[in-house]
Amino acid sequence: MIKTPDELALMRVSGRLLASVFEMLDAQNLAGMSTLAVNDMVERFITVDLAARPASKGQYGYGYVLNCSRNEVVCHGVPSADEIIRDGDIINLDITLEKNGFIADSSKTYLVGTVAPPARRLARVAQEAMWQGIRQVRPGAHIGDIGFAIERHAKKNGYSVVREYCGHGIGREMHEEPQVLNFGKAGSGPPIRTGMVFTVEPMINQGSRKVATLDDEWTVVTADRKLSAQFEHTVAVTDTGVEVLTLRRDERPARP
Repeated sequence: MIKTPDELALMRVSGRLLASVFEMLDAQNLAGMSTLAVNDMVERFITVDLAARPASKGQYGYGYVLNCSRNEVVCHGVPSADEIIRDGDIINLDITLEKNGFIADSSKTYLVGTVAPPARRLARVAQEAMWQGIRQVRPGAHIGDIGFAIERHAKKNGYSVVREYCGHGIGREMHEEPQVLNFGKAGSGPPIRTGMVFTVEPMINQGSRKVATLDDEWTVVTADRKLSAQFEHTVAVTDTGVEVLTLRRDERPARP
């Protein structure tokens, strides 16, 4: 679970490159695009512009470079030429990138066009919940502190937290130890140590936390078909706290 200084330096490179993918997407008008067109645009940017590898493509038999989870889709939405992004949608784009043998993982929920206030509020609270979790990361804290902070913020705002999916260690492999749950008890779980690298990625639902998987065996939706939103960053534990490796230029780093 512990990365050496040289490994962490390489992970910073992957993280910066992945942040630039989202900065490219920030400049796009997604309304009217198919989710497959977004996938193809991201693949070209990663492979041609960044000379990197989309780490999700081919993993576990998955054929695309990103997950696109629109409105009631919680996670693992599959790109399709038939799925058109509409004005008023919220859509989470979850993207991975590998460079020099190390992987970064991040996601952002985009607000497309004129989004209704309840959907806008859900996305805001989901992003805040991620930052609440990241702010717990420092040597001597525990993994459970992250989930406790996330769940507390979501519930305080009237939302539920999906429990079936969680953050994870990351490095040469996409999924490493530890698991980083989005709920839990403060002071529980493995101790957080300098050199750990993992993702913080809460999925926040407007209604019930219950989910269902569609027949494609990938797409996960809310059981009540209410909205869901997610944000994700890859973070590294430093001697003094936390470094967000996938931080975008429009964001401020979290402080413990």
